[in-house]
Amino acid sequence: MEINWAFIIKAYPLYQKAAWLTLKLAFGGIVLSILIGLICSIILYYKTNGLKQLVAAYIEISRNTPLLIQLFFLYYGLTKLGISMSEQTCAIVGLAFLGGSYMAEAFRAGLESVSKSQIESGLSIGLSDFQLIRYVVLPQAFAITLPSLGANCIFLLKETSIVGAIAIPELMHTTQDLIGMYYQTFEALLLLVLTYLVILLPLSLGLSWLERKVRYAEFGHSCAD
Repeated sequence: MEINWAFIIKAYPLYQKAAWLTLKLAFGGIVLSILIGLICSIILYYKTNGLKQLVAAYIEISRNTPLLIQLFFLYYGLTKLGISMSEQTCAIVGLAFLGGSYMAEAFRAGLESVSKSQIESGLSIGLSDFQLIRYVVLPQAFAITLPSLGANCIFLLKETSIVGAIAIPELMHTTQDLIGMYYQTFEALLLLVLTYLVILLPLSLGLSWLERKVRYAEFGHSCAD
């Protein structure tokens, strides 16, 4: 099989542009999902009445509906209520809505893994609930949760391939357009795979390195490499 290198050279700038857009959408969705997840996990951890049930309902809805359906609802459904968003805003909100539930479960598992003896020790020296969460619980929970957070970040980055359904020229949408126009299926898919690999492989390796560093640091105590 002969590869059409002329097409690959011609299409490369389009993939480069689509890759930056994919990263932009993923970054926005991941940051918001971490914030949502952290807030929801703290509500679940303290079992706040009223809010706990609301958060539980959000997690069930988010995790049990496909991202594509969520995007269609945000982009097309909300217009019936007079709420409209741009394509990119809708994509970021959709990724954050989906990712927030996964981040919440990951953070909750980390928070609940902190031993009660450390919490009691913090309370015994007069720490407030806020100080206890900030200085005792969250640092340890983050270290325990890091592998799950990393996996969720990679998951959300890959889920950006869905947002092309609302006409965002990210990597998958760009590939489909090029295949439709030039019928260079193999070359277009090869560029797609290589571009995702260039994005995801360094991220995966970086998260693995960070996980090892956090694990070996033993929550702040120095140790020999």
